[in-house]
Amino acid sequence: MACSTSSPLIPTLILLLSLPILFFFFAPKILSSRQISISVPDELDDLSLFQKAIAMDSANLPRKHRNRLPSTRSRLGSTFHRPKIAFLFLINSDLHFAPLWERFFANVSVNNNSHEHLYNIYIHADPSVKITLPDGVFKDKIIPSKRTQRSSPTLVSAARRLLATAMLDDPGNAYFALISQHCIPLHSFNYFYNFLFDLRKLSGDLEFPSYIEILSDEPTLWDRYNARGENVMLPEVDFDQFRVGSQFFTLTRKHALTVIKDRRLWRKFKLPCLNVESCYPEEHYFPTLLSMQDPKGCTHYTLTRVNWTDSVNGHPHTYHPPELSPELIYRLRESNSSYSHVFARKFSPDCLVPLMDIADSVIFKD
Repeated sequence: MACSTSSPLIPTLILLLSLPILFFFFAPKILSSRQISISVPDELDDLSLFQKAIAMDSANLPRKHRNRLPSTRSRLGSTFHRPKIAFLFLINSDLHFAPLWERFFANVSVNNNSHEHLYNIYIHADPSVKITLPDGVFKDKIIPSKRTQRSSPTLVSAARRLLATAMLDDPGNAYFALISQHCIPLHSFNYFYNFLFDLRKLSGDLEFPSYIEILSDEPTLWDRYNARGENVMLPEVDFDQFRVGSQFFTLTRKHALTVIKDRRLWRKFKLPCLNVESCYPEEHYFPTLLSMQDPKGCTHYTLTRVNWTDSVNGHPHTYHPPELSPELIYRLRESNSSYSHVFARKFSPDCLVPLMDIADSVIFKD
């Protein structure tokens, strides 16, 4: 009788002990099924936006002049003004470093004229997250936004949405810098502006380059290529054409147009990920597209410094107040290329106060 009473406990215990093992094998599939998909209405909304931006760009500037000398035709089409930089903030939390960015934009001056309008700001804020935005330069800068999720094509859609909105809003936007809420500036606005529009950077075709990281020798490249399934990327993207790199770029108007005009590669990169541990569409789509379309027009380096030496779960190193010092800023500026990094990430929100303490004496002193 005792044996018959205790026997049901045995399979129950076995089941309980097996749960961690079952979770280990099946959790990736469960998690991947929870990825946010891009709905047909959202896709159609974006397509309509892209078409408007493409049409406006074609109407305002002939193709043979696009992306060349640092001047852009005005809306009236009769005069030329200094080109502008579009700052594209892609966020899913508060802009903790807004005071630092306010200081960055407050130092705008060209030829001692601080009133000349040289930049625009656009913010894509995840509507599923409660975000409190500051006033000042960020007031009323949120564009129509959709929900975003890490390791999903929604981040690519958000970046494309920012590019198209900025192109449509102002034909004077000549460069487009993508920035997250964890980014900080390492130089003054004037440094960045003069760096981008330095005539010595013109190519033989009189075109300025885009600053985007494009890597072809990463050890995880094969896993990333097959993250949506083996050979799913074919025939649009062969493995030897697949590239990876930082999602934070600074693109010319020509390359921004390339991004929002693309339909062919997007059909593959928007597919859901089967292996979420190797799938980062925002780090794959832009480097692959621009490498295939115009590799010589890109520097293959990014202007945003990231520290991957002790990454956790695919996230880079996060800097905290004890690490902050003028020496850190100087180190973060260092680049493998011939130019300095202009931005850096990733910083914890409590870094704001120590950063403000060295803003004028270190960060913006150039």
